[in-house]
Amino acid sequence: MHRGGRLSIAGRRQRNGSRTLTLFDPVDLGTLALKSRIVMAPMTRNRAGPGNVPGPLAATYYAQRASAGLVITEATQVAPEGQGYPDTPGLHSTEQTDGWRRVVDAVHEAGAPIVAQLFHVGRISHPLFQPERRLPVAPSPIRPAGSCYGPDWTKIPYETPAELDRGGIDRIVRQFGAAAANARAAGFDGVEIHAGNGYLVDQFLRDGTNRRSDGYGGPPENRARFLVEILEAVTAAWGGGDRIGVRLSPWNGYNDMADSDPAAAFPRFGGAVAGFGLAYVHVIEPADAGTPIARRISAAAGAPLIVNGGHDGASAARAVAAGAADAVSFARWYIANPDLPARLRAGLPLAEPDKATIYGGGAKGYTDYPPAG
Repeated sequence: MHRGGRLSIAGRRQRNGSRTLTLFDPVDLGTLALKSRIVMAPMTRNRAGPGNVPGPLAATYYAQRASAGLVITEATQVAPEGQGYPDTPGLHSTEQTDGWRRVVDAVHEAGAPIVAQLFHVGRISHPLFQPERRLPVAPSPIRPAGSCYGPDWTKIPYETPAELDRGGIDRIVRQFGAAAANARAAGFDGVEIHAGNGYLVDQFLRDGTNRRSDGYGGPPENRARFLVEILEAVTAAWGGGDRIGVRLSPWNGYNDMADSDPAAAFPRFGGAVAGFGLAYVHVIEPADAGTPIARRISAAAGAPLIVNGGHDGASAARAVAAGAADAVSFARWYIANPDLPARLRAGLPLAEPDKATIYGGGAKGYTDYPPAG
């Protein structure tokens, strides 16, 4: 068990007499109205049904956690080619859209807004997941180190991806736009573009995986071009950017990622998307980062900031009180604590998730964690 810090609901008084913000104060992110600054982070749980359709268990799981100010779904592929893990949901078919509509309705009935996180895994896949067993795609033909789980959950080594040409880039941009339209049809309150954690958009952003010499490679503004074109398609589907977020992970080496100068590049990526009027940027940055740049990124983007980085209740409260974040997202604590805001408000112990049931399976370790008391 872990005890998050006991949080003051009223907040501390600053020297000038104004009240310090707390995690429990409401906040508007674009046109998304949050009842608190506690956000459920996206988490892959590998429980989609046949056809990668989210089922009734997903509706229960997300609705149980709707005391959050905002619920962000697990990463959801925009096309069959975008899949890289077993049993992950999509938003590219009628059946998937209908499945997500049931999830959205359950979360809305429980009282929270919900956005769909859209992604394409790029090179973090295998021909076994790809239509006609084609190679996965990437900005450059650089094979990631390590291995992945195949459709049957056996470990298989990655293969060298095929380099995307302009036609392939344009096709994926259209797929993001179509998935965003499906999200809107399903009743979501917005979408988040997953541009972090070593997936396709991140592969374009970072120079460790982007060795291109065309207009999509080289300086940060060129490497951001793919993200910019995706945002053009997604905001067109939604009629603007005020319900659209972008997730970035400047320091994350996950999925064999690296960049020569993230502290310089990522604020420039923020500047590249400044014209979209985004609802927020969602930055993965360790709570104890030696060179924090999350606020620089959000300032460059002209958007509110959600931070994610191993926070507990006390460190999240400090980040909001200090103005280092407008909201804080929690991942692992939301697995085993469906009533996380209530536990943080009361300073109650936080339950640890069962590591054996995080990925795959059924209700065990998914919808059977009880609320406190």
